[in-house]
Amino acid sequence: MNASKILAAAALSLLAAAGAHAETYDGVHTVNSTVSRAEVASQAVAAARAGNEYGDGASAGAQAFNSTADRATVQAEAVAKAHDPLASLDRRAFYRDEVPQAYKKPSVSFTRQAGL
Repeated sequence: MNASKILAAAALSLLAAAGAHAETYDGVHTVNSTVSRAEVASQAVAAARAGNEYGDGASAGAQAFNSTADRATVQAEAVAKAHDPLASLDRRAFYRDEVPQAYKKPSVSFTRQAGL
């Protein structure tokens, strides 16, 4: 039994020695830049004003949007959604991605009534 323990310990130590590769620390690198701070600042301002050159709508400018919904209808839907206590339930937040039946019942009240 002792031989098997020694052999297992030797095998584990070989695995640990083979698997442990340490990285070397080179210290803090110095920056060798040929550009002055003022030039870098002016380049940064120009890049910030240019916007995202690789975006799809970067060069499109402001795009017009024509809504077909009535303002009162949109406001009524927003108010109804805001007052619905079950609207913010996300099925992904529950076990097996299913909202429990207790939350689906309309009689569920999320407010406490004062006991008189």
